[in-house]
Amino acid sequence: MRLAMIGLGRMGGNMVQRLVEGGHELVVYDQSPAAIQAHTQQGVSGAKDLADVARQLAPRRIVWVMVPAGSATESTIDQLLPRLTHGDIVIDGGNSNFQDSKRRAAALTARGIEFLDAGTSGGIWGHTHGYCLMIGASPAAFQQCEPIFRTLAPEGGYARVGPPGAGHYVKMVHNGIEYGLLQAYAEGYELLHASKDFTLDLGQVAKLWNHGSVVRSWLNELAERALSRDGQLAAIRGYVEDSGEGRWMVEEAMRLDVPAPVIVLSLLARYRSRQDESFGAKVIAALRQEFGGHAVQTK
Repeated sequence: MRLAMIGLGRMGGNMVQRLVEGGHELVVYDQSPAAIQAHTQQGVSGAKDLADVARQLAPRRIVWVMVPAGSATESTIDQLLPRLTHGDIVIDGGNSNFQDSKRRAAALTARGIEFLDAGTSGGIWGHTHGYCLMIGASPAAFQQCEPIFRTLAPEGGYARVGPPGAGHYVKMVHNGIEYGLLQAYAEGYELLHASKDFTLDLGQVAKLWNHGSVVRSWLNELAERALSRDGQLAAIRGYVEDSGEGRWMVEEAMRLDVPAPVIVLSLLARYRSRQDESFGAKVIAALRQEFGGHAVQTK
């Protein structure tokens, strides 16, 4: 299929490569000319602006927006709209608030344009392992775009979970669970690190736990990678950012009277990491760098 990818960062750039390798034709755009050039050298078509993106696609266009949630996504879609026509499709693969996605879907539907929200998980490993795609869409739009999802995801790794907005809702909860998992590993490794009775090799422990233990997981495999390189995580500052989904999930849990104490506390722990140093926060920062390529603050 022929489609456009707007946003060539850690996720968008790798997704372009996976799509091209899967036989799709891509038009790409990014605010960075260097990012566009890096991809055009690999055989994709670059666009000089959003109007050029639309010009390079035939009607029933498919445009995947992979930019930061909030104002960047809003501005990109607003600038695209005058260039789109009836039957075109816009896919938001970023970490947008599901309420924004519902609103955007309604606005685009009124103009005859389909909106899909594709909650995307896989981080920097998605290029080789595939991305988990949680998709909110009409059945017809989902079916039209399914060859794209099939290429991006591993087997069983994509699904239409409901109408527009549902994809980002499921991704919000997914990321809230991620917060709790990261915090549990962080607290465990911090206790091992703090032991006064034993000097423990945390990389060795992580490797051990990845063989037969009930706490084995992909996240713990990444902990093994990080801790085997530097058991003290000496070069990493224990500062942990959040991209919004944890906050939104806590707000939704409160709105629906659903108790979510582990995720609430894991969110608060991230706020704590922005004050004094914490080894547990270092573990989370290291894991986020390992699975998502997220930047870490160094000393």
